[in-house]
Order: sequence, then structure tokens, then C-alpha cells
Amino acid sequence: MSTPELAPEIVTFYSDTIDEAGRLTMSADGRLEMLRTKELLQRYLPPAPARILDVGGGPGAHARWLVEAGYIVHLVDPILRHIEQAKDSGCTVELGDARQLTAEDSSYDVALVLGPLYHLTDAADRHQALAEAYRVVRPGGIVAAAAINRYSSLFEHTALAHLNVDRLQTSIGKILASAMHDGKKGFTRAYFHRGEELREEVGAAGFEGAAVFGIEGPTWALLKAVEQHTGESAAETSLFESALAAARMAEPYPELLAANSHLLVVGRRPMA
Repeated sequence: MSTPELAPEIVTFYSDTIDEAGRLTMSADGRLEMLRTKELLQRYLPPAPARILDVGGGPGAHARWLVEAGYIVHLVDPILRHIEQAKDSGCTVELGDARQLTAEDSSYDVALVLGPLYHLTDAADRHQALAEAYRVVRPGGIVAAAAINRYSSLFEHTALAHLNVDRLQTSIGKILASAMHDGKKGFTRAYFHRGEELREEVGAAGFEGAAVFGIEGPTWALLKAVEQHTGESAAETSLFESALAAARMAEPYPELLAANSHLLVVGRRPMA
């Protein structure tokens, strides 16, 4: 397996700085993201044992429950650490790049792209990744792609009580204005989407009927604030259940997309 071309700060971030394997289980907002992503995907997935290509699948958080549900899953990720961690999820694994998949044309029923768009800051690279997803799914198959919401850092750093610091205001202001994080401090290099932009990118790759959902809903930052300032988990609380209810209730209202931490778009490759 050859090492994919990736910005060195992204490789360092996921190889040495954080352990992605715990992100969706260690915090209440992470658990909310996992639960909501799963329930949104389940609305669109064909019955098992459909073939799913998990592009940028990380340590296998989604691959694991998909395999348990009877799906045939192949995971591709550019981080060697993630590939090693994903081996115990029950799926097959491959070190690879979302922009240059090795899968054959029309060989999968579903392509999940639940991470690559976060870190492809060049529009041409995001288009290439989505075009590759289009190529490998069969006519009538679906793509589900996740993105970081354009305004998520504003909510997050308010919850962390950081925005009273001028330096943080400057940093977050740059993200809001440019849609990009340079990766020099804190998080790694990243791109932040607006909902309509995400829908347009999936449509430009050829998918039709693209629907955009807010994953965590408009009150996810309350969970982060509680955990930050009490030091206690908010995962098994009525607040968590309320935030989950809010995420579900907010779905019909596109004006609330901007308050989410992450977005999910689902589109379908047209029938030949």
C-alpha cells in the first residue's frame, strides 16, 4: 500500500495529536453526532447485505455497526493508524485517498464520505472526491457525505468560554470569513461548509435529489458547555435527550442548519 498524498499537519494531527477512535464515544456531543449520523443513514441505506465503501472511514466507528447489521463494508482511509484500528471492526481495509479510489466502476451500492470533505480545502479536490464516489456507486446507488458546518467554531468556542479572548476572536473571525482553518493551532487544516454549498457540490458531481441534514441539531453546544464547566459527562442526562429531540425537531427548518456542528448530505446516482 502506498501512502496517500496528504498535508503533513493532517497526518500528524490524526497520527499523533488525537485518537479519533474515541471522539464519537468520549463526549456527549460526540455521542450525539454518532447517534444522529447512524439514524440518518439508516433512512437511506438499502437492505443488507448491500456493499458499502466507507471512504475516509477512520478507525471504523461506522463500519463496525454496519458490519454488525449485515452489510459488506470496505474501508479506505489515508491514515495508517486508522487502518490498523479499523481492522477489528469486521470490514476489509485499505490505505488510500478519496480522490483516487481503487474500486471498480459501479461496484458499490453506497459510498460514505464521512470525513474527507473536512480536510480537502481546495474545491477541485472536493469535487474529485465526490466524482470518485459517483464513479464507484452503481446507478441508483447513494452517496452520503459529511461536512463541518461553517459556523461550528463560533458555537464551540462560546461553549468553551474562549471568545472573551481577543486572539480567539481573531482566529474564529478568520474561519467565519474564509471558511478555512489553517491548521496552525488547535484543530488541523480544514474546510467549513454552508448547507447550500454542500448541496451544490454533491449536485455538481452528478448526484440528484441531494438532501442536507443538520446532524447534531441547534443545541449541541449546550452539551459541550456543561461538560467543559462541570467536568461531568452529559451523555446520560435529560439534557442529552433534549438535545437529541431538538436535532430531530429542527430537520424541517433549513434556517437551523447553520447552528449544527456537522452537516450530512445524501444524494443518489441517476439510473442509467
